Amino acid sequence: MNKVAIYPGTFDPITYGHIDVIKKGLKLFDKIIVAVSDVENKNYLFNAVERIQIVKKAIFSDLKLSKKKVTVISFNTLTTDVCKKYKSNIILRGLRAVSDFEYEFQLAGMNRKLNNNIETLFLMSDVENQIISSRFVKEIVKLKGDIKKFTTKSTIKSLKEKYE
Repeated sequence: MNKVAIYPGTFDPITYGHIDVIKKGLKLFDKIIVAVSDVENKNYLFNAVERIQIVKKAIFSDLKLSKKKVTVISFNTLTTDVCKKYKSNIILRGLRAVSDFEYEFQLAGMNRKLNNNIETLFLMSDVENQIISSRFVKEIVKLKGDIKKFTTKSTIKSLKEKYE
């Protein structure tokens, strides 16, 4: 039986923190579904199609992760509905700092109320990547700073093109 985990997020853009969570998740699960949120109430830098392409380039081209082990999808439903569709009872979430915990704790509780068969598993990125956030990466690149330590080459290229 294949064990599948759903890793939902905006990935606007994907960072090494996200990638750490994916890599650690692959040690625990047979397959990770990276679910790129397309909920309309957010103000994204990249649209859903762009974010999916950026994530795919980062994961498959830059990092050479297996397409058999990682799938990238878009969704605009409840995460619990994505779990049902892909026959998963695991939601994978990353934690960077204590400040993330309260929101993530509430989110996990709500998902559990929506479907009590679903568990949320929290993974921490490596220490050097815990401070990275998509918001900071966007701000640094907008101000023409160096983001090589925060995300992949193809993601940097996409960000620079967006801000030119």
